[in-house]
Amino acid sequence: MTSTIGSTVLGYPRIGPNRELKRALENYWASRISEAELRNIARDLRIDTWRSLRQAGLDSVPGNTFSFYDHVLDTAVTFGAVPRRYADLGLSPLDTYFAMARGVESTPPLELTKWFDTNYHYLVPEIGPDTRFFLADHGVLEQVREADELGIPVRPVLVGPVTFLLLSKPDSEAAPGFRPLDTVDELVDAYAELLRELARAGVEWVQLDEPAFAADRTEAELAALREAYRSLGSLAERPKLFVAGYFGDLGEALEILSAAPVEAVGVDFVAGDPGLDSLAALPGLRDKTLVAGLVDGRNVWRTDLDRALTTAATLLGLAGEVAVSSSCSLLHVPYDVEAESSLDPQVASWLAFARQKVHEVVVLGRALREGRDAVAEELAAARRVVTDRVNAERVRDEQVRRRLAGLRPRDTRRADYDVRREAQQEALRLPPLPTTTIGSFPQTADVRRTRAALRRGGIDHATYTSRMRAEIERVVRLQEELGLDVLVHGEPERNDMVQYFAEHLAGFADTEHGWVQSYGSRCVRPPILFGDVSRPEPITVEWAAYAASLTDRPVKGMLTGPVTILAWSFVRDDQPLADTAKQVALAIRDEIADLEAAGLGVIQVDEPALRELLPLRAHRHKEYLDWAVEAFRLATSGARASTQVHTHLCYSEFGDVIDAIAALDADVTSIEAARSRMEVLGDLEAAGFARGVGPGVYDIHSPRVPEVAEIVELLRAALASVPPSRLWVNPDCGLKTRGYAEVEPALRNLVAAATEVRRTLG
Repeated sequence: MTSTIGSTVLGYPRIGPNRELKRALENYWASRISEAELRNIARDLRIDTWRSLRQAGLDSVPGNTFSFYDHVLDTAVTFGAVPRRYADLGLSPLDTYFAMARGVESTPPLELTKWFDTNYHYLVPEIGPDTRFFLADHGVLEQVREADELGIPVRPVLVGPVTFLLLSKPDSEAAPGFRPLDTVDELVDAYAELLRELARAGVEWVQLDEPAFAADRTEAELAALREAYRSLGSLAERPKLFVAGYFGDLGEALEILSAAPVEAVGVDFVAGDPGLDSLAALPGLRDKTLVAGLVDGRNVWRTDLDRALTTAATLLGLAGEVAVSSSCSLLHVPYDVEAESSLDPQVASWLAFARQKVHEVVVLGRALREGRDAVAEELAAARRVVTDRVNAERVRDEQVRRRLAGLRPRDTRRADYDVRREAQQEALRLPPLPTTTIGSFPQTADVRRTRAALRRGGIDHATYTSRMRAEIERVVRLQEELGLDVLVHGEPERNDMVQYFAEHLAGFADTEHGWVQSYGSRCVRPPILFGDVSRPEPITVEWAAYAASLTDRPVKGMLTGPVTILAWSFVRDDQPLADTAKQVALAIRDEIADLEAAGLGVIQVDEPALRELLPLRAHRHKEYLDWAVEAFRLATSGARASTQVHTHLCYSEFGDVIDAIAALDADVTSIEAARSRMEVLGDLEAAGFARGVGPGVYDIHSPRVPEVAEIVELLRAALASVPPSRLWVNPDCGLKTRGYAEVEPALRNLVAAATEVRRTLG
């Protein structure tokens, strides 16, 4: 590694180009491979990453970006923040780690929530006044040694100490008023111990990520940042410190970091350009490296290299040195667009995945060092792509645009809730505490093989339909036998709740290998939304109507909402998100009308990403929530009063969007609540939420089966905030990723618990 950072990226995908880690993890959890085999696969993935990044021409290669499950969990384990209930299980270190991530039969996992405004999920550390931080795990050092053996010095990357504590929650032993940030001095001491060890190992640079400061922060939190880096920067024995902020404007934190005794500061110029005047007012930058995040690490469009290079050139003179990087870790994009053989060539030419983004960073770095002429060919190619995309006819659909222009205020309003509730009670005749699921049922190997066979032409559509109908009937009969009140068709035809809809909507492209890690071994293939959106034909009606024909019980139609489709896609960046959301909403509105015409009286429009897209800065909240709520209501307001509209939200902190949840005007809202022990219901009650609510009573992301008594306890806790006339009983999320060996007993216990609590209500 050179003494400067030069061109670099802040992180890299870790699941493997062909999801090698996913398969290895699931084989290990199923006892099909040993720990040694799992570790060997992980080591090979790390080595391949380091070699490819060095060969691509990066001046500084990030290390410690690999994780078996989650980098925040890794940080907790590194510094000894392992809650006693996991340490006391008597498991190996690796299995203790997985117990924290996934739970075991006797012990639920840590809470899971979204990493800022992305679709990546992190595990929430639990910190208490008795937490003792120390260098408990030497995995960071071991990876440094691995890379050194290959002749590739790496720059270890860790979550910074202040962000780590701001993402944590108080443990169950903490007294009221305790904040994890109260322990910052002790944690900084543990970081100092690691920095000294890394210096002794010959590490020149260490990257500490502090993205929490792209959000609004209190004076106390800013003071903690100032003191943490004053302390770490003052160490006599340490590597050079590169503190990276991303996902937005660092605001006051940038001033603090520019004055801190650190050698480099990272700024995201894609999501939060602070402006030249603000940077010029920071004299502390003039003896530091400014690492400019100029290549978008979260979206897949090729970079306008001319524009990025112009930005970089304006920074020269404001800092001691200007380096070029991705705006954030490339964890959030797929590996390589060249692996896509079926993607439309024109659309593919507009795209850059992780490998291509590394190349863009290298080109920009060369241009800064050697001048534009050194990379004239690359700049010209990028220029042609930008022009082609701007002028492409396939991006615009005038019929869609005329329909949007003709919308009226009444198109986002339904009948009053009291009117709807009476009509729905008459139509559905459900018992108190009605039971249901969130939508998907386990996707068996047979189901996946059938979908794959259709894709490759191994079976015809009639055979596919027959097999899917057989699976739907099996799922419906199982739900009847279990005693659920509102049924679903199980979604065997769907690969992913967003990808499936994107495959049936105009304006989207889908990939074969564009996998992105969501959490642990869970990967998704976000579709690419490149043009105006419309619905050529009904999407879900055939399957939902067939399920409804099999039973006398209500069946829910299952749809994905416009905000979530945007959040979990790579979305066009050439028009406001609000406009794109309305286009998607109109397509969903048409689908709801067709489901009603087919006899479906309950329709769920999932919006689990509502909180996820909330801007990190409060002054931008209202604008976002206004259009997000409007898009949902545009999608659902055409429904009849007697049609019960559900929505589902999960795995986010909901306090900031409680009013928006109410404004969606759904008749029933199901929401993640099991891992947080129903905490969200207090917020809903305080906000005066007066619709139906289904707080999840068991966590589907863990393989454990909840006992009846456990669910009964949660339901009784829920009844303290929600009257029985409005309380629904359901799991936290869809069941697609679980197996029937877990799902059947869990749902049986769910129904038994609801029945028991109903009896206590008289």
